[in-house]
Amino acid sequence: MPEALAPKLQSDAQALETAADQAIAACGGDAREAVKALLIANEFLEREMEERVSRGYVRGVKHGRFKTYSG
Repeated sequence: MPEALAPKLQSDAQALETAADQAIAACGGDAREAVKALLIANEFLEREMEERVSRGYVRGVKHGRFKTYSG
């Protein structure tokens, strides 16, 4: 790994740790409740994005008219 990338990865990791601690604290210290809250928030965001994407585009993706990244 390039040395210039290491500080960025460490700061990203630290930011993620801080965000996780904040989510758990917001749920009274209960990690399970924090995970449930994050799952609900994620579901909300997915639905919101689905509403904003054109139905024609979605139809095109489902029928293979557009090349999409599949992992």
